[in-house]
Amino acid sequence: MHEFAIATSLVEALFAIAKKQSSTKVIEVQLKVGKLRALSLDQLRFSYEVLSQGTLLQGSQLIIEETSGSARCPNCNYVQELPETGDFTYHFGLPRMNCPKCETPLILEGGDECLITKVRMVVPSERPEPGVPVGPAGAMDG
Repeated sequence: MHEFAIATSLVEALFAIAKKQSSTKVIEVQLKVGKLRALSLDQLRFSYEVLSQGTLLQGSQLIIEETSGSARCPNCNYVQELPETGDFTYHFGLPRMNCPKCETPLILEGGDECLITKVRMVVPSERPEPGVPVGPAGAMDG
C-alpha cells in the first residue's frame, strides 16, 4: 500500500508549508495526480485522513484532480494522449513509443505527476491593529 507512504510525504510537506507560513489551520489541499501513478485515490484519501487526526490538517478537504498521460515528440512536437485502458502495466514502465510522423522516440509529458497545486490555510494577519503606526516613529509622507 504505497498510498500510505505518499500520504505521509504529503502530510510532511504540508506541515513544512504551514510552518513556513505560521499557519494555525489547513482548510483545503489540492493535488494533481497522474493516472500513470496507479494510486488508489480512495486509499490515498483514507491515509491522509488518518495521518491528519489531531493535527492542523484535521478536517481539511483533500481535492484530487486526476490527469491523463501524454507523450510529445521532441522533433516535430506531435502530441499523443496515452490511452485510458485501465492497464496497469504502464505503472511498471512505459513501452518505447515512436512518433507516428517522424519515428523519433516520444517523451512522457504528463500522467505520472503527484503535485500539491494549492493549499488554503489560516495564517496570521500582517495588518496592524487600528491605531498602531506602520512605519518608524516620526516618519511622515511628504
